[in-house]
Amino acid sequence: MNDLQSVALGDETADLVITGGRVCLPEKGEFQSRDVVVVDDRVAALPEDADPVVGEETQVITASNRVVAPGFVDAHTHLDLHQTFENAYHYVVEGGTTTVVSEVTGYGPAFGAEGVEQFLAATSYLPVRVRAVVPPQPLLDTFEPPRDEGEDAEALVDLLSDDRVVGVGETDWIHAVGRDTPAERLYERADAEDKTVSGHAAGCSGEKLSAFATIIDDDHEAISGEDVIERVENGIHAIGRYGSIRDDMEAIGEAYPHVPTAELSLSTDGMWPRELIGEGYMDVVVRRAIEEGVEPADAIRMATLNPARHFGLAEEGVGSLSPGSVADIVLIDDLDTVNVTTVVSGGEVVYNKGESKVAPRTHEYPDRFYDSVNVSTDPEQFRVPADAANDDGEIRAVEYRGGLLSGETVVSPPEEDGELVADPEEDLLKATLLDRHPKGDGTGFTGFVTGLGLDSGAVATSVVWETTGVLAVGTNDEDVRTAVSHVEEMGGGWAVVESGEVVAELPTRVAGVCSDLEVEETAKLYDAVESALRRLGAEGDRPMLAVQTMTFPGVPQLKFSFSGYADIMHREIVGLKP
Repeated sequence: MNDLQSVALGDETADLVITGGRVCLPEKGEFQSRDVVVVDDRVAALPEDADPVVGEETQVITASNRVVAPGFVDAHTHLDLHQTFENAYHYVVEGGTTTVVSEVTGYGPAFGAEGVEQFLAATSYLPVRVRAVVPPQPLLDTFEPPRDEGEDAEALVDLLSDDRVVGVGETDWIHAVGRDTPAERLYERADAEDKTVSGHAAGCSGEKLSAFATIIDDDHEAISGEDVIERVENGIHAIGRYGSIRDDMEAIGEAYPHVPTAELSLSTDGMWPRELIGEGYMDVVVRRAIEEGVEPADAIRMATLNPARHFGLAEEGVGSLSPGSVADIVLIDDLDTVNVTTVVSGGEVVYNKGESKVAPRTHEYPDRFYDSVNVSTDPEQFRVPADAANDDGEIRAVEYRGGLLSGETVVSPPEEDGELVADPEEDLLKATLLDRHPKGDGTGFTGFVTGLGLDSGAVATSVVWETTGVLAVGTNDEDVRTAVSHVEEMGGGWAVVESGEVVAELPTRVAGVCSDLEVEETAKLYDAVESALRRLGAEGDRPMLAVQTMTFPGVPQLKFSFSGYADIMHREIVGLKP
């Protein structure tokens, strides 16, 4: 007989008891007046009265009619971008989140299997359970040759046997629908290991979504109720999101009456330092779902039991308060605000009434993680010869349209000394993407972009999505080169330059994509970079988001690659001539 049974039967006393609360039973979608009895790191029982198992050594928390729920589970996020998680996790815990499922699209594309292994090492032994998905990007060949082949590819595939890896990370549908891809090795291994494959189905519907559904198990890109319903109809687990990228909770609210609650989960899709500090984490996601009409018990289920079951974490006892479950417990005093007052992780109280019992931690990464930005600053790399245009002086350019969206346009740049140059008065900027992958040569492609609105200066960053590169955008070559050089000197990050001077910076020296500063300092530097961009004339609500997504193929149209523009819908590289 195990220790849980003896306490459940009343023969032994508990280690922790939570009394007087309204316990959320996600399996039933309702609240009941129960006590929660904990032994070591597990729930032993949910009696109506736990007094018989309260002993002298039992810790008792009086819930006083507060909601008692399982610890929240973030079904989809990106913990290896912007900020190292070990320096920021305490904010996540304080918001009631005790489990996260994370992509590794920051470390993985640059370092392959080692990137995933370092991510897992850095997030081990935290009072929040971190599970990873294997990034497919090193095996994709749609616009550039795959980075990982042979033994490197095999090492990536073998990660799917790791207990802390729950599946394959998001695959943009454009890479997989209607074509063969080396990433199929990952999908086949995931199937053999009974693990999931995540999709990125933005812009994918109808017969294409049906085809994509033969590969993927979940998707977080639905932006309308109809999108959510279509995914569920195709057997795809729909993951709603609220975070630094988007707020799609309205879509969840619209679909909620029409699909089974069990087919919906919630996520942040990334909560960046400023929002993490200023708004919260999965607590605010649950609140937004409730605001959109989801019943509170169902909203909690979408943030606990549903993602746990989908990713196989329920077998570990995650997502429930049923006897035998992991004692990850959240106390909430107001379901309108989802105000978390107490958090128990693995049977230990880690946050209570504004006092955190946990603190930031550090991890020492391999030296090459701190020296991962080596690119060309040769002036020739940033020049565009006049003969790149057609006979009418026209060239192809990326048109930024807001959010993650960009398209194709045709422009006529001015010519100076046989070169095509930016024309900020006409909102026409030059943009260069340089290859900083360890297997790359540091060179890249220079093109043009409209819609960003810089009047002067330049910005460069190594925090570009799904691409191991440095992207620079500016009004003149000298400021662009200065910005790129400063990003390289920092080992990664953001640099804003005006008249040859760096006016704002944010170092992200871990793999070129993560700050290892205190999260509060990172948030301040993000504000400084964004403010500097606005002073230079940047338009739109999210100028930093606009820049870093210029490489992202997940939202189809025209993006930047190292070899030219990536025409996403036609799956080909195109040049400057229209």
